[in-house]
Amino acid sequence: MVTILFATFALVAFMERASNDLLVDQRDVLMRRLRMEAYSALEVTLAVLEDFRSVGNGLHSPAEGWADPLGFAGYTPSEDRVVQITFEDESGKVSLPRANATGLTGLFRNWQLNQPDAEALSDALMGWMHKNHTYSASMAPQYEQSVLPFEAPGRSLRSFDELAAIEKVRETFYDSDGRPNDLWKRFADSVSLFDFTRSNLNGARPDTLAALGQFEAQQQQNLVDYLTGNGQYQTQGPGYFQNANEAQRIAGPTGNTAAFGTTISALKIIVTVLDGRTQFRLSAVIAPPGGATTVQTTATSQRTQASASAAKTAAQRQNQPNATQTKGSTPGATAQGQADRNLRYPFTLLEIRENAEIAPAPAAPTT
Repeated sequence: MVTILFATFALVAFMERASNDLLVDQRDVLMRRLRMEAYSALEVTLAVLEDFRSVGNGLHSPAEGWADPLGFAGYTPSEDRVVQITFEDESGKVSLPRANATGLTGLFRNWQLNQPDAEALSDALMGWMHKNHTYSASMAPQYEQSVLPFEAPGRSLRSFDELAAIEKVRETFYDSDGRPNDLWKRFADSVSLFDFTRSNLNGARPDTLAALGQFEAQQQQNLVDYLTGNGQYQTQGPGYFQNANEAQRIAGPTGNTAAFGTTISALKIIVTVLDGRTQFRLSAVIAPPGGATTVQTTATSQRTQASASAAKTAAQRQNQPNATQTKGSTPGATAQGQADRNLRYPFTLLEIRENAEIAPAPAAPTT
């Protein structure tokens, strides 16, 4: 009887373990299929965007007609899945690598921060991003005196997590428990870590309009209403500008429209695939030719950079193929190289994330 009882317990435990393993395997197979669906939808979306880019001499706004790229292309998801495409104009934000102290101060002042705090925040960020920055504040940060000493990188942020290491910024953007607060979220929503020359007026946030264009609150609202088709422009629907000077008739005589462009330099594409209760989310940031780039500068001292540069030059000389090596290359390798050169993919992939956590909406501006 005892033997039968132990055997029963062992059998039940084995069945539970086998059931869990089967569920894990089933979920893994389903996620792989949803992942393939997501990348297929992404490629279709890119093809549609390239059509509009070629015809319109650049992408300006989804109001051009590419807001529903899968419907435009007649794409049908497999196995009755649901695929959703949303866009976020990354170049409608302030490009942090291009930002100056005046623009950052204007951004923080638009948040209703007082002038001294806005200038101190801007000063701290500029000191973190630029080597040999001269602080305007009376006390410059002493990162070398920290519990774990470190040196400011002297290049633009590569992650918003770096904000936790910057003095004054840490005090403003994080709560007492060290968690990002609403100002951190608003900064991440208003600022792009990618490098592009001009922000796109057609996708500009109100914070971008204030920081770069010095537009007042009513001017910001007028521009946003025109672009989104709300307020007094509700009957005409969403619009877009082909020339930044056109915005002056909407915004009024004040403000600096010359600080903006009207084409997209960096576009975030969010693909969501739904299969019942299972969801796969793909986020990709792309740049058209001549568009945004990532931060390339390394966070090292000048002496380390010089040593690395010398080592790289030596390595290039050592690895440089001579005439004999070129003649000895195989036909297959030559054909592959030629094919790579002929693959003229229309966009540059700046960032890609799978099933990333959906960031909460930024706090509403205070008045």
